[in-house]
Amino acid sequence: MSTALQGLRVVELGGIGPGPHAAMVLADLGADVVRIERPAGGLQLGDPTRDPVLRGRRSVHADLRDADDLEAVLTLLDHADVLVDGFRPGVTDRLGLGPEALARRNPRLIYGRITGWGAEGPLSQRAGHDLNYLSLTGVLHAIGPRERPSVPLNLVGDYGGGSLYLVIGILAALAERERSGLGQVVDAAIVDGVANVAQLVWGMRGQGLWNDERGTNLLDGGAPFYDTYACADGRHVAVGALEPAFYAQLLVGLGLDGQDLPAQYDVAGWPQLRRRFTEVFATRPRDAWAAVFADTDACVTPVLGFDEAPEHPHLAARGTITEVDGVPQAAPAPRLSRTPAVAPTRAPAPGSTGLAEAVADWRG
Repeated sequence: MSTALQGLRVVELGGIGPGPHAAMVLADLGADVVRIERPAGGLQLGDPTRDPVLRGRRSVHADLRDADDLEAVLTLLDHADVLVDGFRPGVTDRLGLGPEALARRNPRLIYGRITGWGAEGPLSQRAGHDLNYLSLTGVLHAIGPRERPSVPLNLVGDYGGGSLYLVIGILAALAERERSGLGQVVDAAIVDGVANVAQLVWGMRGQGLWNDERGTNLLDGGAPFYDTYACADGRHVAVGALEPAFYAQLLVGLGLDGQDLPAQYDVAGWPQLRRRFTEVFATRPRDAWAAVFADTDACVTPVLGFDEAPEHPHLAARGTITEVDGVPQAAPAPRLSRTPAVAPTRAPAPGSTGLAEAVADWRG
């Protein structure tokens, strides 16, 4: 069965973070990805063969400072459609693998560059991590309780605003190449992507529906009907009853319908609603509340741990979490009806494919 990106050839310059994740998504959708690893090895988080982010592609060793290895990688790139580069701007130029040099050899190449700060701007050469990119975009300020911003998982920046925007840019450039026959550079800056992801908040601020005081807004935990609550066993439920019809079902499930309570969107009454919800949720264990709301549209769900999530009936039915050689991992996404993704396999050992072998294969 064919895949959506069958025949697409991608070279990935090995690293960690959003670049490998973007390469994983492309490989899941059927691209032929060759990952270039340094012979000495870079930073690894555990055993790379048990890292599902590295699944679905070949891994070759190449010393880009060695003339023979560099020429072999350049030959791969002569036959490639896409390069995924996660280095700081200028690094690949100094190695002879910069966008201009590669465009002269392969004008059809899509040069996918993923950085935190972007290829241009005052901070383009500065180090940074997910938390730093969130902090300058206003997004970090909006996350957490009133006392101080929280440290979120590195999903909003590295992946939500980073790797997935790189994939979008690569696919857009590939579509444009069908018309022009030419490649181009995709400058996927995490700060740009995060700002774009936060467009809803920018829109609400522009309408006077959002303020910069954390924990006072509709979607940041300020609303008592969009928050988490502790249950009798110390575990939690998530409540997302935004619409009046869903809110009415929340009150029924809590046994609060008909009581003299403030109106749902009476902001002055939110503290009173929060006190009542807190009191009631604390009377039963989490799973008891999950059972109460299981067949309703109250938008109340249990907060599951990573150990519990794969067993939830809905995720299990969809196969959202799969397992390969004892390693639980997310299944490929999104799902395509005619050209499904590649079934996940164990990640290859670094350098498990010979560089010459990969070059010969792509040369045909």
